[in-house]
Amino acid sequence: MTATIGSAVADAAARLAAHGIESPRRDARLLVALASGLDDAVVLGYPERPLVPPASRQLALFLERRLKGEPISRLAGRREFWSLDFALSPDTLDPRPDSETIVEAALDRIADRNARLSILDLGTGTGCLLLALLSELPCAWGIGVDIVPGAALLARRNAAAIGLEPRAFFAVGDWSEAVSGRFDVVVANPPYIASGAIAQLAPEVAQFDPRTALDGGADGLQAYRAIAPDLAKRLAPAGFACIEVGAGQADQAAAIFVRAGLDPVGRRSDMAGLERCLILARTKKTVGISSLLV
Repeated sequence: MTATIGSAVADAAARLAAHGIESPRRDARLLVALASGLDDAVVLGYPERPLVPPASRQLALFLERRLKGEPISRLAGRREFWSLDFALSPDTLDPRPDSETIVEAALDRIADRNARLSILDLGTGTGCLLLALLSELPCAWGIGVDIVPGAALLARRNAAAIGLEPRAFFAVGDWSEAVSGRFDVVVANPPYIASGAIAQLAPEVAQFDPRTALDGGADGLQAYRAIAPDLAKRLAPAGFACIEVGAGQADQAAAIFVRAGLDPVGRRSDMAGLERCLILARTKKTVGISSLLV
């Protein structure tokens, strides 16, 4: 007897729940939609439809992978961020909604969204931060930098798929060493998990996000130390940076940037109330010295 969409969702949800997967019903519905090539709304609205054998076989494969902790976004190879669709790869972090805080913070500091702004995205990954900003700033352009060639290539493909390729450029390199010049806006979501804490993360993160995108060194602050020395040189005199930080790291990260000649001019919390973003500008002293060198 051929299974229906509804019975397949129910069976998958029961297996997911038995393995302690959060939101088993939702995950089951998404897995059935992914396996059958149907929209989630169709799966929800037409449970009586038969699930054809090829979809049943694909569902079984997806279900086994999900039970081992692989997130649905990895199974689909895609993630929505800022209402845009991003392809993922093993070279890139899976963008989280928390990181939209960086985009919000940057946009809130831009008085004229039609200005011809330049943006630098350090550790671009999928390109999500840069491309989200460019989608809201029609006259801006930007460069995304990643040390992993595969990530920079995927970000370029995402830019093309979204239709932002003419204004988005990508380079391979170690933070800002890969570029020159000054930028009006700098954004970054660097690795900030302490090396020893990675194994304790949820399997969806620890096993499937690339370690290079997670590992912030012994104390989780290594990337901030690497970014800070050149950040003032990369900011235009009136520019600012929005840098993502991990839970409880804002004070320590801010101190690193202060020593590098930057002023922490604001902080932004995510929807969970955790300080997620440091907003930085060049100190007046740095601006004055740098202006003599331009």
